[in-house]
Amino acid sequence: MAEVRISALHKRYGSYHAVRGIDLAIADGEFTVLVGPSGCGKSTLLRTIAGLEDITEGEIAIGGRVVNDMRPRDRDVAMVFQDYALYPHMLVAQNIGFGLRARKMPKPEIEERVGRAAAMLGITALLGRYPRQLSGGQRQRVAIGRAIVRNPQIFLFDEPLSNLDAQLRDEMRGEIKRLHQEIGTTMIYVTHDQIEAMTLADRIVLMRDGVIEQSGAPLALFERPASRFVAGFLGSPQMGFVPGVLARGEAGDAVAFREGAPARLPLPPGRVPAGIADATPLLLGIRPEHVSRAAGEAPAPGIARIDAEIELLQPTGSRSFATFRLAGVPVLAELRAHDVSRAGERIALDIDLGRISLFDAGTEKAL
Repeated sequence: MAEVRISALHKRYGSYHAVRGIDLAIADGEFTVLVGPSGCGKSTLLRTIAGLEDITEGEIAIGGRVVNDMRPRDRDVAMVFQDYALYPHMLVAQNIGFGLRARKMPKPEIEERVGRAAAMLGITALLGRYPRQLSGGQRQRVAIGRAIVRNPQIFLFDEPLSNLDAQLRDEMRGEIKRLHQEIGTTMIYVTHDQIEAMTLADRIVLMRDGVIEQSGAPLALFERPASRFVAGFLGSPQMGFVPGVLARGEAGDAVAFREGAPARLPLPPGRVPAGIADATPLLLGIRPEHVSRAAGEAPAPGIARIDAEIELLQPTGSRSFATFRLAGVPVLAELRAHDVSRAGERIALDIDLGRISLFDAGTEKAL
């Protein structure tokens, strides 16, 4: 196992600046997920750690050693790619042990390591097959097994589940999470899927345009996003954003809307920093799970009750996602399956104001 330290790292391809001054420390044994939209620089950053890309500026240290000028094979890392990269003419056992044979390891030790990795991944019965005889999920397990037998300081995963169907992705996420718990090796995982990031990570590093937008524990980013971008990227379905202005008054702070009812929503005490001026344009961020069908004759403290018409209903089984408008903007509510029977129905909804997010409309930074 090893700590990874990245300092002031830049990567340019001609005039294109792919990674822009990344500073990142990954603790020994941590499972870190680099996530973000396509083109944000996450795979480029991973490839510089692996040594597959030369850096333009900065420093990468693994286990206390600066590895800028080291070849990939000397960095003691193992990488699992999106495509399985298995040798079609070799049996599964030969594929898993290929790197060990290349290092002239004794045959009994190779067999022992291959057997242990296969047992860990539940593919012992597949060792005598060829890759063409395996499913996609089985092939990915073989690729992971090939990395495990190396016993590296760090595992690097570059979108390894992208080629699998939804059910297999769910299964493999569980396998990778369990694997990390068992072996405790530092893992760095790249994905564009925020569900993978939330379920796998000890820490999420959310990237945008070659820089780190926010880094921290999954729930910290989900519940306390630093910007509209973070809030909109994490969460499925996505957070709704309603423009308004800050209305300060004797009764406390509120968000006032330029159109539609209600005219304003009261904010919890202390929710807006004192230095924010009255009439500052804001964005009110509301997640679907923070809106429910009204319960009781009067709303509880911190709850705003509104009357809404359901424009679109999307049942998912135990829950339904209902689209309504707040100040003219479509917003989703996550309701119980039978709370609404059809689109066009008018119902009362409760919004939990203690769990909303507020952003400066100009900078899109969280308040």
